[in-house]
Amino acid sequence: MTVTSTPPPGVRHLAVTLYGYAFLTDFVLLYPFYVLLFTDTGLSVGQVSSLFVIWSVTGLVLEVPSGAWADAVSRRLLLVLAPLLPATAFCLWLLAPSYPVFAVGFVLWGAGGALRSGAQEALVFTALDRLGATDRYARLTGRARTAAVLAAAASGAVAGPVFAVGGYPAVGAASVLTCLLAAAVAVRFPADRPSDATPAAPTDEDDELGWLAGLRAGLAEARTDRGVRGALLLVPAVTAIPGALDEYTALLARETGVGEATVPLLLLLLWAGMTVGGLLAPVGERLTDRGYAALLGCAAAALAAGALVGRPAGFLLLAVAFGAFELATVLADVRLQVRITGPSRATVTSAAGMLTDLTVIGVYGGYGLVAGTGGNGVAFAVAACPYLAVAGWLLTSRAGRTRPRPGDRSAVTG
Repeated sequence: MTVTSTPPPGVRHLAVTLYGYAFLTDFVLLYPFYVLLFTDTGLSVGQVSSLFVIWSVTGLVLEVPSGAWADAVSRRLLLVLAPLLPATAFCLWLLAPSYPVFAVGFVLWGAGGALRSGAQEALVFTALDRLGATDRYARLTGRARTAAVLAAAASGAVAGPVFAVGGYPAVGAASVLTCLLAAAVAVRFPADRPSDATPAAPTDEDDELGWLAGLRAGLAEARTDRGVRGALLLVPAVTAIPGALDEYTALLARETGVGEATVPLLLLLLWAGMTVGGLLAPVGERLTDRGYAALLGCAAAALAAGALVGRPAGFLLLAVAFGAFELATVLADVRLQVRITGPSRATVTSAAGMLTDLTVIGVYGGYGLVAGTGGNGVAFAVAACPYLAVAGWLLTSRAGRTRPRPGDRSAVTG
């Protein structure tokens, strides 16, 4: 594999497409209001919670099979289909709001997320590999995650005025339109199967497998290759806790004593921190495993300290923590993509996504137990503790003194 410092022309096209796709898939104006839609329709809190369970279970069940499908058919095709499923869900919710329809909608939405997970990372890395520019992967994925964060922030700012003008139909229609635009942008991704186009530089991933064979090959690589297994386990270990805590940041902000109108401003600090973290991905690639462990340790310390302060100023430390976790998340994905060598890249990546989802569910349960007795600040602080174990694992691993780089598949924690 050839790695260059100057990106070929195709990298710019890939980058623009990726950033646009990431932004549009998260610029959904219905996000702040769909729970209100459910309750206004007459659903109880218990029914709303059951819908979230349906959503989560759908993603878990379909995560790995959809990754194998992406490897066997076309990753680009799945990225085109992915936003069309939540678009259909939103249409159903607006036309026939009821519990059964909401449940069907969450199945569609969960399926759409599963189609995208794994396929996007695999397509981008493989496209860069064919262009001889895998050293750009961290930069592209970091900026794509930043685009998603900015989209979520922008949708929250725009949704209120749109809702004030047209209510649920207005924000719902805007959300459907955004999903359709995301599907249109996905068509611009480069062809990713050998049957679609002749790659500039053939790779080991060009051997097409059927769905079942690809699924077996991906799971076998994750199970038998120590380097892949270690990199795969690192993804949920790093990403699950901040992903789960994000759902409770508003409650933590309210515990600081600020008014309801100030809560979004505190959350804006966290979004800013995550934005900086994503943009620092190219710099973060220079970290050895010891440096990566130090990054996690500092993030955990900032998380615990910021949460226990109990005042709005603590969100400055939380912004640092969430920014560091965002950087660590991108780097964990880089480590995994660099280590995968077989043709079932999306399958292996989806396996990491499934483990992350399972871990997130566990964090939800643990958070509820701790927060119920000690409050949200204590729960955030306790959630920082597992990173000490992750840092220790990195420090004691055989690769503890290496710096994984695209193109060097051996320098990855095993």
